Amino acid sequence: MSEALEIAHGDFGRVALLDMDRGLVRHAHHHCHVLLKVEGDDTQFLVGERVVCLTDEQAVLVNAWETHAYLHDPARDKAMILALYIEPAWLGSFRHNWSASAAPGFFEQPVGLITAQIRRFARDLAAEMVYAPDSRHIRETLLPGLMIALIERFTAWREAGSSLRAASRSRDWRVQRAIARIRAEPTDGTGVDALAREVGLSRAHFYRLFEQTTGASPNVFKNAIRVERAVEVIVRTDQGLADLGLGLGFSTPAHFSRFFRDHVGVSPSVFRSIARRGQVPLP
Repeated sequence: MSEALEIAHGDFGRVALLDMDRGLVRHAHHHCHVLLKVEGDDTQFLVGERVVCLTDEQAVLVNAWETHAYLHDPARDKAMILALYIEPAWLGSFRHNWSASAAPGFFEQPVGLITAQIRRFARDLAAEMVYAPDSRHIRETLLPGLMIALIERFTAWREAGSSLRAASRSRDWRVQRAIARIRAEPTDGTGVDALAREVGLSRAHFYRLFEQTTGASPNVFKNAIRVERAVEVIVRTDQGLADLGLGLGFSTPAHFSRFFRDHVGVSPSVFRSIARRGQVPLP
């Protein structure tokens, strides 16, 4: 059974310490997403169309809206994973062009060899989350240090966000209109065909253009919005989970719980109880 051991949540996004023995469906995030192994067996992820290994020596690097899935091998023991879901706006507060982590291509490769400094930061962050989950040290020292080390190691950060041509391509008005509709009404049941008609495109052209622009299919994008809406409500409010699931368009609490577990790794109730003890105070 997969477990969320600790979850830290704040303006930086969230950091989860996961003990995984169950696969996750193909999904995406708006975050800058990095996976680091803390202990246990090596394991694998599917990033885009490429299978990459998460080991003691290398990290898995996932760009915003890049589709990925956790591929658990039942023959292996659990892998304890430090999963970083970092808000691009928070990264932009360190260096303004790091907000380009919100766009595809921030990480050039989905995997890379880590340094001793990165390994030390990752282990120290995991330990702090376990032994002092409400520590300011998480937000003020360990997480910034880890993210700076990762970005300087794995991105051409001095050039990040410098291409006006790439930025222009990411602003196709038809895709932006569809995204606005999905964000405004992620539970209304509107399918790809209806969205394509609304913006005046064939289904095939719309699907291709949406993936080229965002890196994710319309359905994966919509599910990601639903997951993040759920996470926000679960962490920041006392709304009942059954009502939350209904509000997100699920017919039964069981359907919502299965959807959430398939995307996040644990049930909504477990996520709430762990995340609330790991809310990191602001300075």
